Formats: sequence, structure tokens, C-alpha cells
Amino acid sequence: MTHISEQHIATIKDAAKKLTGAKRRAFQAQVAMDYMNSKPYLAEKTFGWDRKTVALGLNEHRTGFVCFDNFKARGNKKAEVKMPQLEVDIVALAEPESQIDPKFQTTFKYTRITAKAMREALMTKKGWKHEELPCEKSIGNILNRLGFRLRRVQKAKPLKKVSETDAIFDNLDEVNKASDQRGDSLRISVDTKAKVDLCDSSRGGTSRCRKAVKADDHDMGLKDKLAPFGILNMMTGLLTIIFGVSFETSDFIADCLDQWWEGNKAQNPHIRQLVINLDNGPQNSSHRTQFIKRMVEFVDKHNLEIVLAYYPPYHSKYNPVERCWGILENHWSATLLNTLLITLAWAKTMTWKGLNPVVKLLETTYEKGVKMSKKAFKAMGDRIERDASLPKYYMTIQPQL
Repeated sequence: MTHISEQHIATIKDAAKKLTGAKRRAFQAQVAMDYMNSKPYLAEKTFGWDRKTVALGLNEHRTGFVCFDNFKARGNKKAEVKMPQLEVDIVALAEPESQIDPKFQTTFKYTRITAKAMREALMTKKGWKHEELPCEKSIGNILNRLGFRLRRVQKAKPLKKVSETDAIFDNLDEVNKASDQRGDSLRISVDTKAKVDLCDSSRGGTSRCRKAVKADDHDMGLKDKLAPFGILNMMTGLLTIIFGVSFETSDFIADCLDQWWEGNKAQNPHIRQLVINLDNGPQNSSHRTQFIKRMVEFVDKHNLEIVLAYYPPYHSKYNPVERCWGILENHWSATLLNTLLITLAWAKTMTWKGLNPVVKLLETTYEKGVKMSKKAFKAMGDRIERDASLPKYYMTIQPQL
């Protein structure tokens, strides 16, 4: 053992206190090897360190294997861990389908689930005593950890259901599966988003900044608008957003599809069929003469077979591209979309499945109400192969030979 002065001992002990975990053990082991002949009991006697800790440090140094401390396992355990039945009872009370009485009515059918209400329900419905339960704040934390967080009410229930709804979904499933399994078929999901106002109005989002972004407190009437049209490639997950500066018409939708395919056909020379999932909106309805006319022209121009597979009425939210609009809205919600440049730039920086979208601008001006007469449309209508049982929701257009 090497003689060490009291001043050096104090300095070494102070240095050790500034380290934690494996670093402290490595330091203590080095000191033991340099001054204590690698004797843990001498290090304990001289510096007051735990000899087991010093021995562990020496073993780590000798073997090269470092033990990592599980600090998270230390301290006071969570209430639901110490009392497993508490978690079971909270879940039973909070679940909407809780079977706490013969009528299957939840305790909270006529009141909100708050920490205070949950604590009272545990005592009145589950027999817990006041002194056994954690405080209201702890009950609230338990509810959060179990997934019963504060959430907004979602508009998720369709208002109506037509008689063909189930049959339409079954047909969609078959058509989509057939397309995905076919080597020369490409499936896309298309839809338009609500128009974007170019102004200083608030979109209700939040952002991290020293000073809050200031927006107009009133809607000042007329303003420029953009009409976004989305095309989601279901095979690659790549989203294309084309912003129009005019009305959302059948011609606008057809031009967007044409522009999209012009930019993608070089990468897909083997594709002979295009399956389009869409909703039966007014501008792309299967009985909208101008839309069908433009689809026939698209088929002949690009020598592609097109399959239009519609979602049932009131169920457009199931169209995959609809989910992209929610991501986009959350992405730019805290931004003042007051110029065309800002709007396009923000759209380019959103991500869908790890990919940034392709964003384009279509500056064509469109007229509303363009349609064909029944007589003029009849010859073109004969080109359309409509499903016998679902003529409005599934049709095929073959290129002209």
C-alpha cells in the first residue's frame, strides 16, 4: 500500500463524488490498483468506499464487461404496481362497456371521468377505503398511464348507410387485392381537400416560440384560395399534392391525374391498368358526364385501362388519402398561410410514411357547370363497363383498339 497524505485522500474522495455509475467504479478501481495493491478492503478503510463496489469496478476493469445500473427500478414503485387490483378496478370502471350492473351501464354514463370522480367510484363501487387510495393527483396520473387521457370527441360515425354499403366495401376489397397482386396494375387513392384560404387567419395550431404568432381576429371576407388535390400511390406510399388556383371541377381533377401520370409513367413503363380509389363526390361522380368523358380521353391518350372503384356514400373517410390531409393540417396548423409560396413550401415539408410529398401547382382557370348532352355522351358511355350489381360504384374503361 502506498502512503497517501490526508490532502490527497480528500481530493480523491471529492473527485469520486462527482462521478456516477460505471465511471465512478472505474475511477475507484484505478485508485485501488495504483495505491491499494488492488485490495477493496484497503480502499474501504482509506476512502470510506463500499468494498463490494470497488470489487465490482476491479472485475469490470479486468474483464472489460461493464455493468449498467437500472436506476429506473429504484425508488418508490407506482401505486398500480404495489396494488395490482387497483389497476383492474380502475379499468373496469373506466371502460365504456364496463359490466358493473345487469344493464351493462358504465358508472360514468352521466358524468365525466375525472380523478375525483374515479376516486369516489373506487370507494362506492369497489369497496376501497379512503386511506387505502392514492390522492386525486395520483389517480389522475394512473388514468393517464392506462391510456384514459383527455381526448377530443371524434367525428367518426357515418351519418347514413345505404343498402349497398357492405357490398361496396366487399367489392372494393376484392378489386384492391386483385390490383395489388397483379404485376402490371397500379392502385392510387385520390381526393380533394377543403380549399386553403391565403390570409393571416389563425388555423388553431401551436408552436414553440418566444412570442406567440399573431393572426387576424376576424375573417375579412374575400381572399385568394387554393384547391388541393391529393394522389397517393398505394404501392410506394408517395403522396403527390397538386394545388389549383381555380374551381374544383371535373376538368381540374382530370388534369391533375394527367399531370401526375406524365410525371410517373417513365418510372412505370410496365403498368397497363390503373385502379383509382375515390369517393362519389359531385365533380368525380360515376354519372358526371364531363368527368367520365375526361377519363375516357385519359385512357385513350395513355393506352391504360382504368378501374374506378368508389367508396360508399358517407364513408369517404375510409379513402386512404384522407388520412394524409389530417397529417398536412397538423403540420401547418400553427402557420399563417398568407402567400402561395409559403403554402407550397410548408406542404413540401410534411411527411407521410417517412416521405416528403411531391408538390405541384396547376394555374389553369376552370369553368363551372361544364357537361355533355345525353345524346353526345351516349356513344362515349358505351365504352364504360359497369358492374351489374354496383353500376354506380365500380366501372372499367378500356383503351380504344
